[in-house]
Amino acid sequence: MYSVNVRDHFMIAHSFRGVIFGPAQGLHGATYVVDLELRRPELDADGVVVDIALAIEVLRRVLGELNLRNLDDDPALAGRNTTTEFLARLIFDRIAARIAAGELGPHARGLSALRVRLNESHVAWAAYEGALPAQGA
Repeated sequence: MYSVNVRDHFMIAHSFRGVIFGPAQGLHGATYVVDLELRRPELDADGVVVDIALAIEVLRRVLGELNLRNLDDDPALAGRNTTTEFLARLIFDRIAARIAAGELGPHARGLSALRVRLNESHVAWAAYEGALPAQGA
């Protein structure tokens, strides 16, 4: 399996509900470094996994939807604890939808899986990974 990783970051504010979160139940900020890993079993006709420049652009656009926002104010996230794990899946789903819409170009149809890793710090991170639906060639 071949893979390419691109990286960006975003900053948010949010709070959590539940005793398990202790002081994080109050409004606080977080800065995440995000690694997007795109995978495929074989290289495309140009010998690459994906156009890295397009992957960077798509990741930046998806993160831009969250950057510098208080997630507690987002109606789409109402009632959810926007944990690192939850955000990894949210970003995964948004990237997968953009791949399906063709935003990574025609050669991205060969992508089979992706992984989104949110680094909270140098010692803690969470990730979500999964297969992408098969797409016509």
